[in-house]
Amino acid sequence: MNNIRVVLAGVTGWVGRALLPAIVASSDLRLVAAVARGAAGRDAGEAIGGKPLGVTVVATLAEALATPSDVLVDYTKPDVVGRNALAAIAAGRHVVIGTSGLGADEYARIDQAARAKGVGVLAAGNFSITATLLKRFALEAAKYVPDVEIIDYASAGKPDTPSGTGRELAEALAAVRGAATSTPVDQLGGIRETRGAAVGEGPNGGVRLHALRMPSFVLSVEAVFGADNERLAIRHDAGSSAAPYVAGTLLAIRRVAEKPGLRRGLDTLMD
Repeated sequence: MNNIRVVLAGVTGWVGRALLPAIVASSDLRLVAAVARGAAGRDAGEAIGGKPLGVTVVATLAEALATPSDVLVDYTKPDVVGRNALAAIAAGRHVVIGTSGLGADEYARIDQAARAKGVGVLAAGNFSITATLLKRFALEAAKYVPDVEIIDYASAGKPDTPSGTGRELAEALAAVRGAATSTPVDQLGGIRETRGAAVGEGPNGGVRLHALRMPSFVLSVEAVFGADNERLAIRHDAGSSAAPYVAGTLLAIRRVAEKPGLRRGLDTLMD
């Protein structure tokens, strides 16, 4: 698809501010609408502290979808991303979801709607290339070491738990890992909640995920594998800049239309 017309929802957010200039600078992409309730009525470029771009920010996605476009990119909030995705699909747009907080049932509804409309949806818990490599390496390790648990670190103010990165990783590992040797939670005494949540569905149940929320973290995810007398930890740490997520999101914008329905994870595009 050439000259892809993009709607960016969450343009003044952490990732949106970094993504907007990259979209504008891309010869094959064209920003046609931007959404941010707090910046409605302002030029999108000026709203993020840059030069005017000739695109006025609107308050709602419905207003943005009134402009002809090809792809919605959503970096908004967990409580609106599901509705945004379904509205864009209903309008015949492809969708790139960078917002975390959606569960398996919501993803299933999005997939069904996208298939019915013949549009593509690409959702990733993390659009960073290195975070995607964490998932790939962890899936390889899970073929050989069945005991794995995830530690999910984020800032004290993150509004959802677990992170999209942690959830996506746990769901992928649950589908492929063997039976764990740890004592089943329902056989434990004490405070069972301290063993974390079982996330994902697979032949051997979900993967235990433990979420930490405290100052000094942006987003980190660690997959810890345990075998007899040895351990393997594979970890990704995000810095304070949103720049690592830009390249992956641009890749998703360019390739989301290739296949109808929902695809989960940037790794689905990397090969």
